[in-house]
Amino acid sequence: MTNIVVLIKQVPDTWSERKLSDGDFTLDREAADAVLDEINERAVEEALLIKERDGGEVIVLCAGPDRATDAIRKALSMGADKAVHVNDPALHGSDAVQTGWTLAAALGQISFENGEAADLVIAGNEATDGRIGAVPAIIAEYLGLPQLTQLRKLTVEGGKVTGERETDEGVFGLEAGLPAIVSVTEKINEPRFPSFKGIMAAKKKEVQVLTLADLGVDPETVGVANAGTTVTGSTPKPPRTAGERVSDEGDGGTKIASYLVGQKII
Repeated sequence: MTNIVVLIKQVPDTWSERKLSDGDFTLDREAADAVLDEINERAVEEALLIKERDGGEVIVLCAGPDRATDAIRKALSMGADKAVHVNDPALHGSDAVQTGWTLAAALGQISFENGEAADLVIAGNEATDGRIGAVPAIIAEYLGLPQLTQLRKLTVEGGKVTGERETDEGVFGLEAGLPAIVSVTEKINEPRFPSFKGIMAAKKKEVQVLTLADLGVDPETVGVANAGTTVTGSTPKPPRTAGERVSDEGDGGTKIASYLVGQKII
C-alpha cells in the first residue's frame, strides 16, 4: 500500500484572456475562467493508477483562495480520497519559494488513515500560469527528500520509486527510496474523465481547510510584499495586426524567402 499526496493548482483556463491586476501586477485570477491545471490531472491519474494496483490512499493538496475548491472537487471526482486546502489571504502573490515553504509545512501535517505520513508526493512538472517548474524541487529541499523530476514514466515497487526523464540529451533512468517527491510531464498518461458517480461522490468527500496559523507559517514570510521578486509595471500586448499576403505568380517561394530574410527570420 502506498500513501500518496498529489499537489494540484487551480489556474486560469488556457483559452481565457489572462491579465495582470492593476494594483500589484499579480495574475488577475478573477478575470478568467478557472480550471484544474491539466498537468495536475495527469498527476492525479498517476496516483490513482498506483492506488488501483497496490492499494493505499490518495490525498490532494492545494494552496489557493476560496475559488480553488472547484479544482479540488474535480480531483476528488476523478477518484482521490480526500483533500487538504491551504487557504489564507496572506498567501496572495507568493513566489515559488514561499509557495514551496507553505506546501512543505502542509505536507508535514498530513496524516493518512493508517496514521503514517506520505510515501510519495506527485506533482506536475510546471503550472501553466507561471511556468516556473521549481516548486517540487523546492519542497524536496525543505523536507530533505529525494526528488525525481520531469518524469515521463513512473514505477513504485519494493520501497523505491523509479522513473524515466526525457531531455534533449536523451532518456535517463532515475531511482530513489521512499519517501520521495516526483514531478511528471504530459507524456506520463492520459487522465480519466470523472464519472457521474465520481462527481456525486466528490461532494461528500472530506476537504480539510488549513490557514497559515494552522501550519505555523509566519504571514510575514509569504505574500507579494515579501516575495523575492517584484513586478513594478506592465504593458498590454499590442493588438494583433493583419499578416502580409504574398501573391503567387510563379515566384511565390522567392517572395516568401525574401520576406523572411527581411524579417531576419532566416
